[in-house]
Amino acid sequence: MRDHLLDRPPAHALLADGTTVCIRPVTPGDHDQLEGLYEEMSPENLRLRFFVPSRRSAAMAADRACAPARPGYRALLAEAKEQVLGLAEYDTGGQEGGPAEISIAVADGLHHRGVGTLLVEHLVSAARADGITTFTADALSENNKVLRLFADLGLRTVRRYEGPEVRCTIHLDEDDTYLSAVEARGRSADVASLEPLLRPDVVAVVGAGRRPGSVGRAILHHLHSGGFTRRLFAVNPSMSSVLGVQCYPSISALPKTPDLVVVAVPAAAVPATAEECGAAGVRALVVVTAGLDHAQAQALLAACRSYGMRLVGPNCLGISNMDPELRLDATFAADHPRPGTAGVAVQSGGVGIALLDGLSRLGIGVSSFVSLGDKYDVSGNDLLQWWESDCRTDLALLHLESFGNPRAFSRTARRVTRRMPVLTVDAGRSVAGRRAAASHTAAAATPTMTRGALFTQAGITATRSIGELLETAALLHSQPLPEGTRVAIVTNAGGAGVLAADACAEAGLALPSFTPAMTDELLGVLPEGSAVGNPVDATASVTEEQLTGCLDRLMRYPGIDAVLVALVPTAVAVATGDDLVRAVTEAPARRAKPVAVVRLEQDLPVRLLTAAGGGTVPAYAEPQAAARALAHAAHRAAWLARPAGTVPTLDDVDSERARAIVDADLAEHPDGGWLDPNVCADLLACYGIPQIPWAWAETEDEAVRAAERLHGADGRVVMKAHWPGLVHKSEQHAVHLDLRGEFQVRAAFRDLQTRFAGLLTGVVVQPLADRGTELFAGVVQDQVFGPLVLFGLGGTATEVLADHAARLAPLTDHDVHDLITSPRCAPLLFGSAGHRPIDLDDLEQVLLRLSRMAADLPQLAEADFNPVLATPGGVTVLDARVRLLPRGPQDPYLRRLR
Repeated sequence: MRDHLLDRPPAHALLADGTTVCIRPVTPGDHDQLEGLYEEMSPENLRLRFFVPSRRSAAMAADRACAPARPGYRALLAEAKEQVLGLAEYDTGGQEGGPAEISIAVADGLHHRGVGTLLVEHLVSAARADGITTFTADALSENNKVLRLFADLGLRTVRRYEGPEVRCTIHLDEDDTYLSAVEARGRSADVASLEPLLRPDVVAVVGAGRRPGSVGRAILHHLHSGGFTRRLFAVNPSMSSVLGVQCYPSISALPKTPDLVVVAVPAAAVPATAEECGAAGVRALVVVTAGLDHAQAQALLAACRSYGMRLVGPNCLGISNMDPELRLDATFAADHPRPGTAGVAVQSGGVGIALLDGLSRLGIGVSSFVSLGDKYDVSGNDLLQWWESDCRTDLALLHLESFGNPRAFSRTARRVTRRMPVLTVDAGRSVAGRRAAASHTAAAATPTMTRGALFTQAGITATRSIGELLETAALLHSQPLPEGTRVAIVTNAGGAGVLAADACAEAGLALPSFTPAMTDELLGVLPEGSAVGNPVDATASVTEEQLTGCLDRLMRYPGIDAVLVALVPTAVAVATGDDLVRAVTEAPARRAKPVAVVRLEQDLPVRLLTAAGGGTVPAYAEPQAAARALAHAAHRAAWLARPAGTVPTLDDVDSERARAIVDADLAEHPDGGWLDPNVCADLLACYGIPQIPWAWAETEDEAVRAAERLHGADGRVVMKAHWPGLVHKSEQHAVHLDLRGEFQVRAAFRDLQTRFAGLLTGVVVQPLADRGTELFAGVVQDQVFGPLVLFGLGGTATEVLADHAARLAPLTDHDVHDLITSPRCAPLLFGSAGHRPIDLDDLEQVLLRLSRMAADLPQLAEADFNPVLATPGGVTVLDARVRLLPRGPQDPYLRRLR
C-alpha cells in the first residue's frame, strides 16, 4: 500500500448544481462533525445506511473514520463552508490490493446533487493508485439512491441479490466508458458553475469612481452603455451614483445579492473584497486588478474556494456575453463586441483587444468573450465546455500561454472540435522555452513539439499569429470545408496566378491538371487566348459572365476540392462595367466547395465580401494568406473524416512486474537516475520491446567469453562502455565497432578501461547488427502534459537533422500511424530506390509498447532508444536508456478545480 496517498492534499471540485465543495482525507479532528452528520440523519436514512436505524452504528462509523491511519483503509469527506456534506470510505481489511468494501453517507437534504458520486470518483482514483482493482458494497434492495449511484458511475458493476440485500461488485478498470461518464458529469457541473459568471441576473462593479480614466469606471460605462438587460449596481462608499448607476457603500448593503461582481480595486484591497463578496453569497468574480503579490493571490483564491465562487483573472480585460437577451459587456476594451457566434478566450488582454477588433472588421460577431488573465480558476477548458452547451457558439478562438491540465483539455477539445472549429494561436514556440536535457529524447522535446502534438491530436487548428488566426476564421466562418487538398486557381493576370500557385504549393496544397473534357469546357466559356492549365489564366479581357461560367464549371468538376480566385483591377473591366468580384460572390449557395479570393490591391489583410442572396466570401490581400486558410480547412476536414482512434490492446505486457522493478530500483536509488543495462533490459522485456542479444562484462575475460557466445555469422561484435550517467556514448567515443576475434575484444576492453578509469563499471557486448535504417524512439514524461512519445531518424544524425515527430501518450492506432508518417525520413520506411519497406507492423508495436510503458509508469522520466534498427525482417532496439525519478501517480481526469 502506498502511504503517500494518506497525505493527499485537499481538492476542490464542483457538484452537479455548480457549487464548490472540498474533498479531503478525514482527520481525527473531524470526529464531532462526522458524528453530527449521522445524528442529523432521519431514522429512514440511517436504516438504509446501516440496515438498522441505529445511533450506535452511526457513532461507531465516526470512530472508525477518525481512527489512526491503517493499511487498506481510506476515508474522504466532502465539505463546504466548514460543513460536512458527505463521507465515503473503503477498507480492504488489511489485504494488499483488495478487494475493498466501500460505504457512502450523504447528509439529509443533499441527495441528487452529486455529493456521493463525486466522493466515489475520488475514492476510485485513490484505490487505483493503491493497487485496488475491485470495490464491493452491500445495500438494501430498496436503497435506490445508492444502487443508482453505482449503476451510473460508468464502471462495470455486477449485482447479486441475497434476500432483501444486494451485493454489488464494482470493477475499477480505467476505460473510455468511465472517463466519458466522468467527463459528462464534469461538463454538466462546469456549465452550471459558469451560469452566474456568464448569465448573471445581478451584476455589481466594485471600484468604479469619479476618475474618468479608471478601469472600474470604464467597465461600468460598458455595462451601462451596452444595454445590460438585468440589474446593475456600483459599489463605492463615497458616492451615491456613478454614470447614472445607483451606488452603495458595500456589497452587503446592496438591495439584492449579485451573481457576479467585477473587482477593480487596488491589489491590497482585493482579498478583503473577495472575502466580503463570498460572505454575502456572491457566486462569481471577475478580478481585473493586476500586480497581486503571492500572499494576496493566495488569499483571493482561498476566499473563492471557501465560498464556492468561480473566478476569472486576476489581471484581465473582463468578460462579455453578447446574447441579445443579456448584452453583458464587462470589459474595458475600446468598443462593444458585435453580437454573433464566435466564442473567444484569451490569456493576454492585448491579444483579446486585437482579436475583438479583427473580428469586428470582418463582421464576425461574438457569442461570449473571456479574458482569462492570470487564470487562477476559469480556464480554456471551462470555456470550451460552455460554448459546447450554449446553443449559440459555432466557432471557438483561443489564445492560451499555459495549460493547467493539458490531458483533460485534450479530451474536451477532441469532443468539441467534432462540433465546431477550434482555432488557437500557438504562443510560446521560441527556442528560449527549451529546457536543458541530458538525452536525445529530452533535447528533441521542445515546447513547440509538445504543444503541436496536443493541438494535432485534439483536432485544434493551430496558427502562428493573430493575423493567420483571423484569416483562417474568416474562411471557416463563411465557407464549406473542402473534401481534400486539390485546388484550382483562376486569375485574370498570369503573374498573380504564379504567386498563388507558389503559395498553394508552400502550404501543402495540390494543383492537379484538368481532364481533356474539363479543358474543353473551360475553353468554351473563357475568352480567346485563355490558358486553361492550373492556374487558369482567363486574361485581362475576361468578363463577369465568363468568369461566372468558369467558376460554375469548376464547382461541378470532381477533380478539385476548392477554388482560389486571384484578381487584379484592369482598365478593361472598368470600361465594360464588369464586376469580377461579383462573379465570385454570385449565388454562393450553388457552390458546395470553398472559394477564396485574392485581391492584391486590397488595403486590409482579410475581409468578408457580402454575397448575393446572403452569405460571405473571404478576400485576402496576399495569396499566402488564402492558401494557409485553405490548408487549415483541408486539415480540419481530414481530421473530421477520420473516426476517433482507439488505444490497441497489447499482448505479453506485465505491468505489475514493471512497477515492481521500478519500485525496487527507486528504493535502492531514492533520487532516481539512469537504469543500469540489466535493469533496463528487464523493464523493456516486461513490455515485449525487442532488444538485440547482449551480455554484461566487468572484466576482460568476461568480455571475451561474451563475444564468443554472441558473435554473428561473421564473428563481429560491438563493445559499449557503461557507467552511471553515461548517455551519449558516441560523443564520448565509448563504443568500439566491428571487433573480430579475442585479440581485438581484449584490446577494446583495455582501451575503455584506460580512458575511463574511475568511471567504467562494465561493458555491454553485442553482435554487430545487420544493415538497416537507423531510427530513434523515445519518451519524455512531462509533469504537465504527461508522456510525450517521439520518433524519427536515429543514429548520430538524431540531433543534427532533428527529423522528429511527437504525439502525447497513450497512443491510439491513428496516432502511431501519424507518428511514423510525419518525419521527413518516412519515405525510407515505405521502400524507395529499389529498397524493400521495413516491417511497419513491428515498428508500430515498438512505439505502442513504449507508449504503454510511459503511461503505466509515472516514474519514467525519460526513455531513449537510439538506434532502433528497422529492416524488412523486423525492428530491434540496439541501445536503450531509461531514467527514473521518484514521482507518484497522477490522475489527470479526476474532477477537481485548478
